[in-house]
Order: sequence, then structure tokens, then C-alpha cells
Amino acid sequence: MNTNQSDLLKNISGKWSVITLATCCFIFLCVSCGKKQDNSGFAPKPKGYNRIDLPVAEYQTLMENHPFVFEYSRYAVIKPDTVKWAEPHWLYVYYPAYQAMIQLTYKPLNGDKQKLAKLIADAHKLAAKHSVKAYSIQEFLVKTPSGKYVDMMELEGEVPSQLQFYTTDSTTHYLRGALYFKTALHNDSLAPVINYMKRDINHMLNTLQWKK
Repeated sequence: MNTNQSDLLKNISGKWSVITLATCCFIFLCVSCGKKQDNSGFAPKPKGYNRIDLPVAEYQTLMENHPFVFEYSRYAVIKPDTVKWAEPHWLYVYYPAYQAMIQLTYKPLNGDKQKLAKLIADAHKLAAKHSVKAYSIQEFLVKTPSGKYVDMMELEGEVPSQLQFYTTDSTTHYLRGALYFKTALHNDSLAPVINYMKRDINHMLNTLQWKK
């Protein structure tokens, strides 16, 4: 091979190396761009929930003949408790629009301190039954404007009951309540309704009066 042929081969080899490198870079950029486009098509989207419209709260007075009276939502209806062991004055404050209810169970005390102690223990046991699914159970004492004390238990997590409570005058009346939803929606999507119902429960307890 003469000198001219050797120089020509070197020149071609150098150009081929440049072309090869440029081609590789172009292919890499195309693949990279293609990957970016593919990934953007499968990007996770925010989880959405059905919109729940909540009306302005309005209240009405409980008119049925019970040992107690309170104000409850105009968007709820009063129904008798339907369980087989239901006693007189056990009620559902039922919200048809949200498939939710506040279950109320009333017990006369007749001055029986042991009965009251058992009822209070039972209230805590019923709340504790949800501890398997609840990641938080917070208990606190609330005093109403009329001077009544209410023991409130808030449950967080995928539980069927998000709030339970009881109140008593310690001698004559005992009333326990629990909030329930009959729906497959998760509690995080129900959060606005749960908070709405909690405000209704607060209003109910603030207007609660015992009858003599």
C-alpha cells in the first residue's frame, strides 16, 4: 500500500469515527426523548372523589314523646331503632342523602350507680371494638352551654363509626350516640360529610334537655 492510499484510509477512518459517534449520539437522544414521552403518558394522576354538596345547616326540634328533647337537622328524619333488642326511646337520626345516621340509645338510671358505671364501661368497649381498623381513638370531655358533660370519642381510619359519645345527669338519664355511614366510599372522601355531621351532633348536644 502506497502513502496516498494509507492517507486516504486514515482520512476515511477518521470521518467514519465522527459519523459513527454522531449517529450514536442522535440515537441516544431519540431514545431518551422517546422514553420521556412514554413516561409522560403513564404519569400517575391525582386520586379524585365524587363531589358532595352540603347544604347550609338548619335545625328543627324533636317532637316525639321521649325523656329528652334536642334540635336536629332539617335534612334528617327520626326513625325508631330496628334491632331486636331495641328499647323504648332508641332512635336513628337518619340522613337519606348521605346514607348516614346517628344512633341514639337511651337508658333510665333510677339512681342506680352500678348501672351507670356498667353503661359507661360498655360505651368504651363499643368504641374499642373499632380499634382494629382505627389508627387513632381520641377521647375528650366537653361541657355544653347548659352545663352537661359529654364524653366524646373520635375514631380515625377506615371505620364504620367515626364518632361516639355519651352524656348523663348521673342519676336519672343516660344517652349514648354513634355516627355511622352505610356507604362503600372511603372515609377520606367522606371527610366533608363527616365534619358536617359532627357539627350537627355538637348542635344536638348543645340543645339537649332532659325531661322531668
